[in-house]
Amino acid sequence: MKLIIASDIHGSAHWCAKVVEAFKKEGADRLILLGDILYHGPRNPLPEEYAPQKVVELLTPLADRIICVRGNCESEVDQMVLPFNCSSDYATVFVDGLNIHLSHGHRPIPPMRKGDVYLTGHTHVPLNAVEGEGYIHLNPGSASLPKENSWHGYIVYDRKTFLFKDFDGQIKDVRKA
Repeated sequence: MKLIIASDIHGSAHWCAKVVEAFKKEGADRLILLGDILYHGPRNPLPEEYAPQKVVELLTPLADRIICVRGNCESEVDQMVLPFNCSSDYATVFVDGLNIHLSHGHRPIPPMRKGDVYLTGHTHVPLNAVEGEGYIHLNPGSASLPKENSWHGYIVYDRKTFLFKDFDGQIKDVRKA
């Protein structure tokens, strides 16, 4: 199963369109969104082409292929307008013998075992690390508001390999599980 993993769209129709384009171009089976889909949040500037209603329109055709967790900027109203669940703090995907745990990253880390993969967003900074007792912690950074001189990007998962990419398709980092 091929996955596209993105986070922190923050209501940017411009960058959401890039996420959808990458999803289609990569031929992915599922789109994993790690929270902060519609609202820019009180600490963030308005992202390019801030249009939450347009983000809903862009994601709606993919609703049956989206797995999403709640970010710190999601609200009950967001769940009312999005046609997929965005209200769970955690989710787990089982693929290719891997336990891939999803969280926005603003809640406590769930129990991890060696070899597990923990995907988070929240910081707007890409992360590729082995932590704790040997679990893999990955963060795609932010699709719309990258921080610390990082890139606008996403992760492609395919056959136990995670590729960090920018929206020009350039590979920025790699992690094999």
